[in-house]
Amino acid sequence: MHDFLASIPSNAEGCAACAPLDDFLVISASGADALTFLHGQLTQDVTGLPADAARLAGYCTAKGRLLATLLMWRAAPGAGDEAPQLYALLRQDLSQALLKRLSMFVLRAKAKLAATALHACGVRAANDAQLAALEAAAGPLPRQTWERAELPSGTWIAAPSAAGERRWWWIASDAQLAGASALAGALTLTDADAWRAADLAAGIPWIGAATQDLFIPQTVNLELIQGVSFTKGCYPGQEVVARSHYRGTVKRRMAYGRVEAGAQEGALANVDVYDAAQPDEPVGRVIDAARHAGSVSALFEIALAALPGDLRLGAADGPRIAVAPLPYSIQPE
Repeated sequence: MHDFLASIPSNAEGCAACAPLDDFLVISASGADALTFLHGQLTQDVTGLPADAARLAGYCTAKGRLLATLLMWRAAPGAGDEAPQLYALLRQDLSQALLKRLSMFVLRAKAKLAATALHACGVRAANDAQLAALEAAAGPLPRQTWERAELPSGTWIAAPSAAGERRWWWIASDAQLAGASALAGALTLTDADAWRAADLAAGIPWIGAATQDLFIPQTVNLELIQGVSFTKGCYPGQEVVARSHYRGTVKRRMAYGRVEAGAQEGALANVDVYDAAQPDEPVGRVIDAARHAGSVSALFEIALAALPGDLRLGAADGPRIAVAPLPYSIQPE
């Protein structure tokens, strides 16, 4: 852990929470062709990405199944073609395989993809007093979801929230953290579980190694949170994704719920979801889950026809999943 993060007190009352996101990695794309190369690989309009914003994106197989979801943003202008053009935040456990796969398709393009040494944190301000203290130390933070600000302390990206609190991804270099000592007094150090639970409640589908090559973007609601462009042109899996969109054939979506009691230990991603009234086969599958404050939150892919249902985790008689609404609608209009 960086010395700055280690200097943040734990359990400091009245301070915004800061969680190091050690299970995520920031990668960079550099070179004159970096943006156009990734524009042809991802579900997002990379070349049209606003300079002051970030967006989610997906990377798919030729069959339209997600190999990764990423949070991406344009780099600040640098000197020369070799300077980073784009950064992306993604799950650590699939990062090396993703970098290797994407690099295979670079060919003659002037583009280089690499892991960075940047640190990723999640910061949450529960009230106006915490926000004011943060801004007094860091400067004006972005307020609108997906808005981005470049500050002396690093890159701050406003994250979606389902609970009314303000949330940011904070990306910083060693040097930026070393110069951010004023921020330590406005923060309290927490683990990543609360941040992950808030991501789930906000309906953010992080694909990890356990859930690669299982879901098309629509079944994890990626286009509902601005993660898919249907006007940008071709990318791997584009025909499958576009066909599902324009024909209105999406019959499965991502839902959110809390496991009431008795969730199994260990990782829950890729665990089946059952309807107790239809015990013969699963009706869905867990995409991501988090344990926090004695409960388990989960995002799971499921047939719309199975909602709300008597949903169970792992078996037809497994722990009950209490479905709760996401901050956006998943039902067809």
